[in-house]
Amino acid sequence: MRTRFLSKCTNDEVEDYLQRRDVIVVAAGVTELHGGLPLDAESVLSEALALRLAERADGLVLHNLPYLYAGATASGRGTTQLTVRQSIDYCYALAESLIRQGFRRIIWTSFHGPAGVFVSPVIRDIFEAQKVAMLYIDPLEVMAKKSGGMIHAFSEMGGVDPFGDLTVAAYDILGRLGDIPLTTPETAGWAEQKSASMAFAQDLIGQAFGSSSVAYYVAELTDHMPTQCLWTPEEIAAAAERGRPGFDSIVDAVPIEKLVDDLCLLDAYNAQVLQRRPSTRKV
Repeated sequence: MRTRFLSKCTNDEVEDYLQRRDVIVVAAGVTELHGGLPLDAESVLSEALALRLAERADGLVLHNLPYLYAGATASGRGTTQLTVRQSIDYCYALAESLIRQGFRRIIWTSFHGPAGVFVSPVIRDIFEAQKVAMLYIDPLEVMAKKSGGMIHAFSEMGGVDPFGDLTVAAYDILGRLGDIPLTTPETAGWAEQKSASMAFAQDLIGQAFGSSSVAYYVAELTDHMPTQCLWTPEEIAAAAERGRPGFDSIVDAVPIEKLVDDLCLLDAYNAQVLQRRPSTRKV
């Protein structure tokens, strides 16, 4: 295909695609404080992952969703903060549109930890209303399960800043490596290892994943995603190179072809349940 990104296709290209396939991967993003990296870092991570999954599943990608619920990073004035409710409503409307357009196998993904807070309710409510079973793939959970925990997952990647390397690799995958800013003396402080201001509340935070357990804001901006120093373009290119294997390992850990097939099986199963159990039908 000329492009996998829905918004970059012509209408005829989408019409032709939907004649043979109905898969779309939705990248739920955010614009938020992210150390010395651009505010759209986790949107770019999500879009790069969505692209790689769509390539393997012969699907399209819905991107340009960078203004959803951020969470604790609202402390930074660069963070764009929608509420959870607003994000749910927006994603719900997008899902309704995709279904009307003819997409039946809709897969959401995001590298933004709290994304599940607003994506999961949409998946459940769309099913109740439309009887379409969508899927959410959380790459952070995939990493944790693959490596026996998030800490192990990042330690396996190596390097001073493995998540930073992963992020720079994502910019490179999307052809946006030039968007990574060089470190300046003013931003070098992001690389300092400081105790998080929320360290006392780790037991509270750890009771559920991705801002699901307790609400808070970060007090110190360096609490969220302290990043390595990248003084030259060569150092940026090296970070992308280091991050590629880790990114590829995440993509490889998602059995996307089987998951798409399983969604078809689930669709048939749900249709049988609807026939047998009248109480599941929409009134």
